Amino acid sequence: MKRMMRRREFLLSSVRYLGAGAAALAVSPSWNSACAAAPNSAPSSAIALNQAGYLPSLAKVASTSLRATSFAVRSTSHNNIVHRGTLTAQAHDAASGDTVQMADFSALTTPGSYILELDSRALTAPFRIAVDAYRDALRLTMRAFYGQRCGCSVNLGNGFEHPVCHLSAAWHASSGKSGPLNNRGGWHDAGDYGRYIVNSGISTGTLLWTWELYERVLGKLPLQIPESGGKTPDFLAEIRWNIDWMLTLQDEDGGVWHKQTSLQFAPFVMPQDDTLTSYVIGTGSPPYKSTCASANFAAVMAIAARCYSTFDATFAQSCLAAARKAWTWCSRNPNVIFRNPPDVGTGDYAEDDCNDEVLWASAELWRTTGDAEYEKAFAAGAAKPDSIQITAPTWSAVSSLAYWTYALSSRKDVVGLRSAIQQATGHAAEALVANSNSNGYENTLIATDYVWGSNGVAANHALLLFIANQFHANKSFVDAALNNLHYLTGRNCFGISWVTQLGARPFQHPHHRPSIADHLDQPWPGLLSGGPNAHPVDEVAKALPPGPPMRMYIDDHAAYSVNEVAINWNAPLVFLLAAANSL
Repeated sequence: MKRMMRRREFLLSSVRYLGAGAAALAVSPSWNSACAAAPNSAPSSAIALNQAGYLPSLAKVASTSLRATSFAVRSTSHNNIVHRGTLTAQAHDAASGDTVQMADFSALTTPGSYILELDSRALTAPFRIAVDAYRDALRLTMRAFYGQRCGCSVNLGNGFEHPVCHLSAAWHASSGKSGPLNNRGGWHDAGDYGRYIVNSGISTGTLLWTWELYERVLGKLPLQIPESGGKTPDFLAEIRWNIDWMLTLQDEDGGVWHKQTSLQFAPFVMPQDDTLTSYVIGTGSPPYKSTCASANFAAVMAIAARCYSTFDATFAQSCLAAARKAWTWCSRNPNVIFRNPPDVGTGDYAEDDCNDEVLWASAELWRTTGDAEYEKAFAAGAAKPDSIQITAPTWSAVSSLAYWTYALSSRKDVVGLRSAIQQATGHAAEALVANSNSNGYENTLIATDYVWGSNGVAANHALLLFIANQFHANKSFVDAALNNLHYLTGRNCFGISWVTQLGARPFQHPHHRPSIADHLDQPWPGLLSGGPNAHPVDEVAKALPPGPPMRMYIDDHAAYSVNEVAINWNAPLVFLLAAANSL
């Protein structure tokens, strides 16, 4: 479903598998999850580490809620102990309610496969130390966008496939037009089959930024998509599928319609079985398009003009022309707000203020073209140097993207903000580092960050940290960003990976229609769960007993406010993994 917040689930202290088909995690009666491990026990979820592995030269820390004094790391190939260490003192972790100890094995740098075991005999599943520890995860999470494609057949292998879907469309009365429409493409936004310009925008923009910063890592990343083998690298070819759809929602006057969805969410059917009419939906009165969508679109198309110029100059120029037209429309219609029409119940992605989108568009257009018009608009919309606020971006708050693209540009800083932007970003990054250093699982989230899509917040925190590292190289920024990767892929109070089919214990039951309707044992691969949500809104997650914020999660497909998936959460995870692969 859509976004007003998203994701809330699970309150367990000890976590165990219940068997295929059952809710994969169970709730214990107490928040104190410490327990004695039986000798020769199976891998314990109460020893939490990155199930994707670790880079040889960087920090490697596991967290455990089991009581122990020492630990050892054993090679799986020779069964010999290669590292011994002492656990930290027990400390209370407020976010999870756990009493946590840490096992630091950063001194182990030899590539290989290992198991960590406590002196209590509890042990982990095997994990890797390797220079390419995160390459497969990067491919998996980026390929998930191919799995979200609308309007074409999809085949990820192993039965994860569907024939062409959603080929017919129509104009909703709110769009100012009527009759059928011949358009297709884009990515299904989340667990539903809608497509939304605002959320497509931040997702596509994040991925294009990933390309600009980490092209060396992504240039030859094989995705096995229909376009593979062409002149355009797979990474950009996949993103273009969504850009092409976004272009179909631009009107001749330059404005952009807000979204394309059915009137209500489809039932849990495969994409090709969704027979609901896909409508282009507008504001309901002239000019029918929205400023937030149009400015967001302009920003993305300006970035696309930069990224595709080497591979398809004609396409890049068409993107730039579309960006300019959308900008001109926004200049004439500075704050046209979107709200769902009365008969539409899909996500609205509504905002009361589009100034941050307009600021982002002006910055991206200036970076791409150097035109004084856009620089002047950016200067007029930007905060004064000592008032710039940098936060992790979200679909509804993109001003940081505007500031960052201005500061990352190689153009002359006539406005005089580059240094202030870099300084404000550094301060924001330092605050996240402090958060990471103050909790037992070392993520950067504070209590108020456990909202709908908290895992997306964690990924965007990591994006902020890596942008700060671009401005001023700082190992603590990199370590904190990677701690969020560790959290998302297993170092959390449940000991699960929040990415489908990644790691020894990935979550199993996303709120994702194809993962339910295909009747396969596993969910579709590479999808990031929304994660713990202290204020769930769905009936399943609301039934959870109140508890610490990290515990508010349940692996249940009906718990959409904690376990849905969404393209704007996968996108910063791809950014994080690309950055990790560049280290």
